[in-house]
Amino acid sequence: MLGGKRILLIIGGGIAAFKSLDLIRRLRERGAEVTPVLTRAAEEFVTPLSVAALAGHKVYRDLFDLTEEAEMGHIELSRSADLIVVAPATADLMAKMANGLADDLASTLLLATDTRVLVAPAMNVRMYDHPASVRNRARLAGDGILFVGPNEGTMACGEFGPGRMSEPLEIVAAIEAALRDGPLKGRRILVTSGPTHEPIDPVRYIANRSSGAQGTAIASALSGLGADVIFVTGPADVPPPEGVQVVKVQTAAQMLAAVEDALPVDAAIFAAAVADWRVASEAGQKIKKVAGALPVLEFAENPDILATVSQKTTGRPGLVVGFAAETTDVVAHATAKRARKGCDWIVANDVSPATGIMGGTENAVTLISDAGAEDWPRMTKDQVARRLADRIAETLTA
Repeated sequence: MLGGKRILLIIGGGIAAFKSLDLIRRLRERGAEVTPVLTRAAEEFVTPLSVAALAGHKVYRDLFDLTEEAEMGHIELSRSADLIVVAPATADLMAKMANGLADDLASTLLLATDTRVLVAPAMNVRMYDHPASVRNRARLAGDGILFVGPNEGTMACGEFGPGRMSEPLEIVAAIEAALRDGPLKGRRILVTSGPTHEPIDPVRYIANRSSGAQGTAIASALSGLGADVIFVTGPADVPPPEGVQVVKVQTAAQMLAAVEDALPVDAAIFAAAVADWRVASEAGQKIKKVAGALPVLEFAENPDILATVSQKTTGRPGLVVGFAAETTDVVAHATAKRARKGCDWIVANDVSPATGIMGGTENAVTLISDAGAEDWPRMTKDQVARRLADRIAETLTA
């Protein structure tokens, strides 16, 4: 699907720049035209000659190139592409983007463009977790910048954690998703997924049997219709979809914080199975088993994420969709939940053990809205996701 698409690839200065060579090859295999831009720091890791040879295109390096600037080259470069990709996106380059700085060709292109931008962060884990970097990512996301990765793993510096640039094929998938033409193109949609883990002590937690498969399928389906998807996921069994912005959390409190950070959005789909309760006081060390004495756990109620967003007086998404997993009186309980929470739709399903739905590959849902209860036939979770995504697209574009 990349045939004839024009990609402006900005290569930042980091050890992950070597992956950009394979990324160029993968993009050209799929028919894309790649125009490369190298920062000065990037030239310490890959040579302009190798980049130009793989891209089959001149490499742009200097802001003040007289020949190019006579024709306002940086303006033309920034606006002639179908998508601008920054890979690797270093902490320095992302800081410039977040704060509107333009002191070299790469940062000037990014400031002068009205083209969508996809970044693939790559940096040391301490840099990635630094409050300044966290603020910069949040600001960029709020500005509509798309993200792919980073991954977790061992880094060139020997440390382990988030900060490894996504692999070239992961970036290609994100590029394909960003370039899809669909009814939700330009729409920003939040999807929550998976369970939450509420710690009892350092080794035990409260959870449920949600695999995250349905939320993952919904995020993928919405992305396929062109939406910019922010995917907030608990510790799910299934991997997150490619081509969406992934935010990983553990607890309900962390999920609520991530949801609020993602707002504003056009629609929010709350497919996560959030634990209703947590232990009021998490033990700082493992609770030891004592013969004849059971531990006493005092519980506290977790924040109600669906109700919090549904009942916002300002910044409420135009469409809020909740999920209701029930074991008895499914439609009655879900209808009451919709009224109580204040959301627009509820997707209800029967997760009693006999159905095999919880953790399985299929689902049978009832869509509850102002129009009443609409039963859907049992189908795969991917099919449910596509049907729901189509319904969301119809509603947002009506």
